[in-house]
Amino acid sequence: MSHVLPVPKAVRDLFDDLLGRPVTVNPADPLKAADIPRTLVALYTDERLQLMAVIGMDFELTAYAGAAIGLIPPGGAQDCIDDKEISKMIGENAIEVCNILAGLINKEGAPRVKLHQTFLPGGGPPADAVNYLLALGRRLDLKVDVSGYGGGKISIALAG
Repeated sequence: MSHVLPVPKAVRDLFDDLLGRPVTVNPADPLKAADIPRTLVALYTDERLQLMAVIGMDFELTAYAGAAIGLIPPGGAQDCIDDKEISKMIGENAIEVCNILAGLINKEGAPRVKLHQTFLPGGGPPADAVNYLLALGRRLDLKVDVSGYGGGKISIALAG
């Protein structure tokens, strides 16, 4: 059995529970190549280290989710956006969000996937991972609005 994309409600519920605040999700346009330098890219592999999925969170969602999970006031996220740089603490928090997002991809009967590697915005992710993020097909693109913070885009693409 192979992995399947999560439904938008599952993404909303996970962010809701994780961040402890209301979250709304709506369909969004797929990421474009020009967006990649401003995107947190997370690679998910199976036990053989085969790439199974790639998740991209745009700069804004990286800042807002990283701040919200760490109980950092919204101004901290806004400072990152204004400075065009994710702070060390918000970056570490955003990576923890990516770790938990693996739960959206794991499915009963399919090989277990886990977070293998993350590239913060500007981190230069590998070309094959970027290709999956930009390819049409087995993907889900959503705008995630975090109550009290703001919104940004997440793209979930299956590779395996």
